[in-house]
Amino acid sequence: MFVFVCCFVVVVFCVFGGIMAISVVCVFVVMFFHVILTTGCNLQCRYCFGESLDDFDEDFSDNLEVDYSLPCKVAYDVGVLKDFVGKDPECVLTFYGGEPLMQLESLRQIMDVIEPKLYMMQTNGLLLDKLESKYVNRFHTLLVSVDGEEGLTDFYRGQGVFRKVVENLRLIQRNGFSGELIARVTVMEQTDIYSQVRFLLENPEFSFSSVHWQLNAGFWGNDYKRRNFREWSANSYIPGVRRLVDFWVDVMEREGRVLKLYPILGIAYSLLHGEAVNFLRCGGGWINYAIQTDGYILACPTMWGMGNHYLGHIVDSHPLKLKKVFVNQLPCSKCEILNMCGGRCYYANVTQRWSVDAYKEVCNTVKALVVDVSAKIPRIKQLISQGKICLSDFDFIKYNGAEIIP
Repeated sequence: MFVFVCCFVVVVFCVFGGIMAISVVCVFVVMFFHVILTTGCNLQCRYCFGESLDDFDEDFSDNLEVDYSLPCKVAYDVGVLKDFVGKDPECVLTFYGGEPLMQLESLRQIMDVIEPKLYMMQTNGLLLDKLESKYVNRFHTLLVSVDGEEGLTDFYRGQGVFRKVVENLRLIQRNGFSGELIARVTVMEQTDIYSQVRFLLENPEFSFSSVHWQLNAGFWGNDYKRRNFREWSANSYIPGVRRLVDFWVDVMEREGRVLKLYPILGIAYSLLHGEAVNFLRCGGGWINYAIQTDGYILACPTMWGMGNHYLGHIVDSHPLKLKKVFVNQLPCSKCEILNMCGGRCYYANVTQRWSVDAYKEVCNTVKALVVDVSAKIPRIKQLISQGKICLSDFDFIKYNGAEIIP
């Protein structure tokens, strides 16, 4: 895990949409930047492209300015990015999209001239065989979008996707990739979270050592009324996560391993270290930022095009002196687990696409997760005292794109 130190003086300068922005003079040992290589994608997933069609006629609220004419690929000179990154040589760059591997030329160009602390990438994995090993093997971490078993992944993402992704992952490992491979799972009502995570960990054909999952909730405006989120989250998802927490601790006791199930791991880490969280757990808007295809900087890559939430531009900004944001509105500001959750999602708080009552159901899933993990802390501490596991086994690279709060 990277340890970072922060010294700062805080000056409040504005509040917008319940998100407070502050000017901070601070020094971090490491910062994270998602470099959006393209807004395009080579898939039409049900929870992304499919829902965008269903919500095609809906716009954001009047207080959000969205620029839909962003360049589809990087439109700034790579030398400008190099100068920006050079001001913080310890930073981490994560390629993002759309699908970043659709812009192989830009990716290669950046990796040829810029040397950050680490490179990471979030990808659907379909084009990994198109990138030469000398680049693939430089990645410390790859977050690969796969949603579970072949049938479920193909249902969400398209026929044949699972098989192609697995083939490519096996290929890059044969060619020398030894970094962390994180299964990046999108969860909807067709997902049994317990069985799908177990599959990704135990599939004999190809298994992941790390799994991160994210609820598709609050991203679109009209989808809640089309779905049965309340029933599914109460009767399937929350009980399934509870079973995963039990399984996770059972593996510690039986095998002496702490599996990297990131939503569970991150919360357990905070509880074991007495860590209170004051900002978003993903690091968005204080240590983790996104750089658009036009060079503007955002707190979150999902916020692309939302001009009134830009935090600077790589031409004239310093990576260690960017404005910081945090959630500062009801119900989050009065929530009993705010110091564990951090406000969950910057995008959801700004756009408020689900109603307050609907979003409470999402909050219930987070509260249940915290309760379930908290209940296991005495047992975990006992396993540590018995020497079956070590406290350091819970360390991980924070802000690597694996969001702790699903």
